[in-house]
Amino acid sequence: MKLALVGYGKMGRMLDQLAPEYGFGVCARRDVDRPESLKGADVAIEFSQPGAVMANIALCSSLSIPVVVGTTGWLEHLPEARALIERYQSALVWSPNFSVGVNVFTRLVSEAAKLLQDEDAYGAWAWEIHHSTKKDAPSGTLLKLVDGMKAAGYSKEISMSSNRAGAHPGTHEIGFDSASDTITLRHTARGREGFARGALKAAQWIVGKKGFFEFSDVLFGG
Repeated sequence: MKLALVGYGKMGRMLDQLAPEYGFGVCARRDVDRPESLKGADVAIEFSQPGAVMANIALCSSLSIPVVVGTTGWLEHLPEARALIERYQSALVWSPNFSVGVNVFTRLVSEAAKLLQDEDAYGAWAWEIHHSTKKDAPSGTLLKLVDGMKAAGYSKEISMSSNRAGAHPGTHEIGFDSASDTITLRHTARGREGFARGALKAAQWIVGKKGFFEFSDVLFGG
């Protein structure tokens, strides 16, 4: 299958390196200074900048190329992205985090929130740290974790905080604390490879499909 890479920074280069393991040949490496054509691609993976995401989705959709979007910091435009996919009858998979481990972690956090929703003695916090060049704070992953807790029925206040420093690839922590004990759930990434592999897994899955999906649909079903 032919894979187009939209955005050719650190993630794009890692995707390029790993693509053959997933049955892909890279046919385009598009970036600001590399305006390569995407025509002929079976699927595209987009890791660019928040301000470029909608234009990239529009381009892929207009060419009927399914697209996997891994860029963060653009989620306020999700309704517009969905409308584009519907208009062109194309396909998209999005996630604030394409790590398989993070998506399992998200489910565990939601289950913990559900079990503690009626336990008034427990308060909750949500914290994350990433490298100093990450644009958005709090991370899209932390926001999704907190949204999942609320959707699970946890209605008490959740204290959120973020840090940006050095080259840290990413840690997310959810905690529940009472006078008696503390429960801490934490996911720590060791590098970008897990995100790249998840995005490639999503790209395999979406070829031949139409619709607007999250990575959880790929891993756990709709």
